[in-house]
Amino acid sequence: MFPYGKLWWAGLGLPDDPERDRAARRKVWLLSVPTALSWAVVGWSGALGILDGFRLMSLDRVDAWDRGPSTVSLIVVFGVFITIASMLGFALSWADWSGSWWPGTGSGVGGFATVLGLAVGTALAASSWTAPEAVGGRLPSADGRPGVPWTFVDWVVYYAPYLLPGVFGELTVVAGALLAHAARKTRRRQDASPDLEHTGWRVTGRIDHVEFTHDWGMGNPRFAVRVSYQGTSGPRTAVATMTTSVFAAPVVGGAVDVFYDPEDDESIVIRARHDQSAWFPH
Repeated sequence: MFPYGKLWWAGLGLPDDPERDRAARRKVWLLSVPTALSWAVVGWSGALGILDGFRLMSLDRVDAWDRGPSTVSLIVVFGVFITIASMLGFALSWADWSGSWWPGTGSGVGGFATVLGLAVGTALAASSWTAPEAVGGRLPSADGRPGVPWTFVDWVVYYAPYLLPGVFGELTVVAGALLAHAARKTRRRQDASPDLEHTGWRVTGRIDHVEFTHDWGMGNPRFAVRVSYQGTSGPRTAVATMTTSVFAAPVVGGAVDVFYDPEDDESIVIRARHDQSAWFPH
């Protein structure tokens, strides 16, 4: 178990790099937009090429599949674009978006792009679903079986063309709200950090324990580190998380900068040094 001891708030990351932030923004536009568009095509083709047929089979009869639109071409489109969308989503999840401006990970952005695209695609397909032979009940079958009224599940299936975009739309709102909330939290933390870095005391901290958290961020492993430093009232420790590449993992003995308020030792910020000395023992 990681010996946390006393905990202080700490933010640990690489120094701000404007060019790195601009590169991260370019990745957003290059990956999230085509990802959302690809999922929109997946939602449109999947709704009309696959789900529409199953809906007819459920509401009409088993052999009603061929009453819908040309399923072969739509299934081909579905297969091609779900492959493209999945590849873009994978690239999105592993993109290194660790710029100070970005509130979430590539996985979060990829999830938002996915549900947004599916919401748009299924909404575009809503008016093109094939109407059932009869509304409210199944017609008598050719072998003499009488017609039966629809059940509650049948009514849900009947309104699927409108329920699907509604569900994906709600998921889009939830995902967007979570990203916006993360952005506000990140912005507040960033607004507080520069003040402390300019007005607080700066001392050298030493990493005396490193543990892999079995978690990943932006495609990179996340570590929990314990840092020891000299405070106004004596030796202190702080715990922070650090997300780095595999080849730049923090090591015991690495040096970091610790900024703290001399009148409040519990208000601190931890920053990796420009020379990346956190990655090398001293």
